[in-house]
Amino acid sequence: MFVQMVKIPYNRYNKTLEVIRIDIIADSALDLNESLKERLGIDIIPFKLLLDGVEYVDDPKLDLAMFRKNMKASQKAGSACPSPNDFIARFKALGDVFAITISSKLSGTYNSAILAKSMYLEEHPDSRIHIFDSKTAGGGEALIALKIKELMDKNHSFEEIVEKVEHYISGMKTYFISESLDNLIKNGRIPRLKGSIASFMNIKPIMGAIDGEILLFEKARGSNKAFARMVEMVLEKGEDLSERILSISHANNPGRAESLKETFEEKANFKEIILVPTAGLTTLYVDIEGVIISY
Repeated sequence: MFVQMVKIPYNRYNKTLEVIRIDIIADSALDLNESLKERLGIDIIPFKLLLDGVEYVDDPKLDLAMFRKNMKASQKAGSACPSPNDFIARFKALGDVFAITISSKLSGTYNSAILAKSMYLEEHPDSRIHIFDSKTAGGGEALIALKIKELMDKNHSFEEIVEKVEHYISGMKTYFISESLDNLIKNGRIPRLKGSIASFMNIKPIMGAIDGEILLFEKARGSNKAFARMVEMVLEKGEDLSERILSISHANNPGRAESLKETFEEKANFKEIILVPTAGLTTLYVDIEGVIISY
């Protein structure tokens, strides 16, 4: 975790310059690889995951292989977001905090964190807390944490970080492809009949987020065509990507993730590309072998 704010002398008049070192917390929709865990030191607040009424905690102790197996066999899948008390406990332990949540259009986590902030500041009015609605999930949330860390390292003020990160979030893009539509059907995000027909015909929807809401962008016949089209969708916008990081999150699909990474390295000019395995909550959304890209 990051240490709290310290002050250091910066001129001969012995005035001080605030060096921002605020803790970053996030819900477990934020996916990390081992390198990012060390690089960011984020405190993760877990979701509860539900498969046919059985509860799983989305923390490092979760056996993902067993969870995926049980998820595939389940008839009903869902999740429960962290409570306000879960956030308040972190605020008490850490003090000043930047918190990142999954899109408020997908979960009640953002509202839970906002309520916790309001309750906590009533008793601790001098604390500084900002809740970022990521409007995404998975590796996209990790990109937001990286942006916060970058700005802290450059000694931007708390208020500047909030402004710049909110602007960064407004420009982010997220696309994903699920190899299986089972969980989207179980969660009620795709009607059962329509999903069954699409699966039978090997139709792969290319989904994405607009203002945090999941929408269908295009459909393709087969995985290879779907992923090729997703790459085209990124490149055809003609954006300068040289200052942007691309995250590729995958639900136990490292081969596809590596292939996408190689394709983007060849055809685009991202500053950095990171590969991130999905944890429990994101696996529940994108399903087994699903892939999410954010930048």
